[in-house]
Amino acid sequence: MRYQISGQQINIGGALQAHVKGELSEIADKYAERPTDANVIFSRNAHEYMCEITIHLSTGLNAAASAREMEIYSAFDSCSSKLEKQLRRYKRRLKDHHRHRAQPVELTGASSYVLSSTDTYEEPEPETLQPIIVAETEAMIPSVSVGEAVMQMEISGADFLVFRNESKKNINVVYKRDDGNIGWIEPQ
Repeated sequence: MRYQISGQQINIGGALQAHVKGELSEIADKYAERPTDANVIFSRNAHEYMCEITIHLSTGLNAAASAREMEIYSAFDSCSSKLEKQLRRYKRRLKDHHRHRAQPVELTGASSYVLSSTDTYEEPEPETLQPIIVAETEAMIPSVSVGEAVMQMEISGADFLVFRNESKKNINVVYKRDDGNIGWIEPQ
C-alpha cells in the first residue's frame, strides 16, 4: 500500500509517520481487501489538531474519516478508530458485493465544474445566462450496482454519488435524504 502523509502548515516527524503507517497497515490488513493507497492529512486550527484519512481500495471504493483532538497523536488515533469502525461494519458487505467481481470497478472520466454563485454579481442582472466557471477538475464515475453505490456513498461520507448502473449501463444518482433514507435517481 502506498502512503501519502502530509501536514498543512505543520511538520510531520518520522515517529508520527511510522505510527501512522503501522496503524493503517494493521487496519487495512484486517478489514480491507486489496488497499491501493492511503492519504493522511494533518492540520492545525488554533489549539486543535485535525486528521483526515482516505483509503482507496482496488475495488473502487474509498473509505474516509476525520477527527479533531487537542494532541496530534490522539487526533490520528481517534480518526483511525472511526475508519476501522467503518471498515469493520462494511466488511461483510464488501465481501458479499465483490466476491464474484474478478476485475476492479470500471471508472469513466467526466468533467466536474465549480460554478460561481449568482449573488456575487454586482449588476442587477448578468449579461449572459452562462454561469462563471470557477474551477474545473476531472471526476471518476464508477460502474457499479445500486447496492455498491450506496455502500460507496456511506463509506466515503458523501451526500450523493453519481455512478453508471452496471445492469442498465446508464448514469444514476444515489443521495442521502433529509429523513435519513437513501434516494435513487434512475433516468428512464
